[in-house]
Amino acid sequence: MDPMTQSAQISSSQGFADGQNSAAKESKLSVKDLIHWRDPKKSGVVFGVSLLLLLSLAAFSVISVISYLLLALLCVTITFRIYKSVVQAVQKSSDGHPFKAMIDKDVSIPPETFRKHVDASLTYINRALKQMSRLFLVEDLVDSLKLAVVMWLLTYVGAVFNGITILILADILLFAVPPIYEKNKTQIDQYIDLARTQINTTIAKLQEKLPGAVKRSKTE
Repeated sequence: MDPMTQSAQISSSQGFADGQNSAAKESKLSVKDLIHWRDPKKSGVVFGVSLLLLLSLAAFSVISVISYLLLALLCVTITFRIYKSVVQAVQKSSDGHPFKAMIDKDVSIPPETFRKHVDASLTYINRALKQMSRLFLVEDLVDSLKLAVVMWLLTYVGAVFNGITILILADILLFAVPPIYEKNKTQIDQYIDLARTQINTTIAKLQEKLPGAVKRSKTE
């Protein structure tokens, strides 16, 4: 193979890889930008749509919400299709199908992309299974007791809120907390450090008093 051709192929491959990495980086940053309200219009639309969807799920069943959304989408596309057909008939134009560009677009998922996401998900699943095994088999007594306390507190949360209500509150907090934290970062970090110090001190005292507790080394 000609060295110049080989060099051009390597450069194009590197450029494609860099483009993929930059696109992935931009997609990751876009979520952060949304919750920090870098673009108020986009953040407002995403927040409004997500909140409206959760409120709809709180009032109706999942099947009803999905059916209404798909029905609304179908009504829009059918109406637009008929409108364009009438316009083409009146103007005697031959523009063709209004959604031809979207119909011809390949929407299939590449096997490499699917395997990549499956492998990434498998890593998180294995990590979660290992952590669950560690907690429920009481490898560390203090960690298992902390989980028990959290589960006990969640029983009271579940008695007051249902799953959809918690998701609605989480959605509101997701878009409300980051900008508040960004504006008051110094003061909030001070309170967090104080709370963390107090919690670590309490846990250390508890570890010393509990029989059979596995004491963590300072390096951990």
